[in-house]
Amino acid sequence: MNEHDFNSHGRPHKRELQIRFDDEIQYLLTGEEQLLQSLTARAPLTQVLDRICRALDLKIGNVVSHIALPEDDEGELAAMAMNAALFGLYEFCSEALVAENDEVLGRLEIYCCVSRIPSADETLWIERAMCLAAIAIQLDELANHHTPHDMRRNQPLQRRAREGPVSMN
Repeated sequence: MNEHDFNSHGRPHKRELQIRFDDEIQYLLTGEEQLLQSLTARAPLTQVLDRICRALDLKIGNVVSHIALPEDDEGELAAMAMNAALFGLYEFCSEALVAENDEVLGRLEIYCCVSRIPSADETLWIERAMCLAAIAIQLDELANHHTPHDMRRNQPLQRRAREGPVSMN
């Protein structure tokens, strides 16, 4: 930005704000599209979950998120929480990832540099990230633990992953 991009009060012109907003939306849509492609291309689950966390961290700002799976060591999770506290981070969000049949698929942990709760918009982004993570975990379970016949029975889940009403923007 240069001095012509600001009005007499030192604020950006509406046109400049709209351009920046449009650029941010395009960036987020591109990132989500890549994430959804990773899901359908069967990228490694840890890679997909890391990308979901990075997108969430960037969208909210000043947070660090982690998705733990049920088989993750409870001691490691407790150590992570203790390390976060040692580095001055506060628990921002701790939510179970739950399938439609109430099976616990994992846990989303988010730490923030200030003690606060998520805003309404941030809560929506967290819910969207949780939905994407749940879909990724379920697709990974289907791909690694079931026969092709079992996968055909779960076509609605696969269709939901492709069409997904969720968005990180």
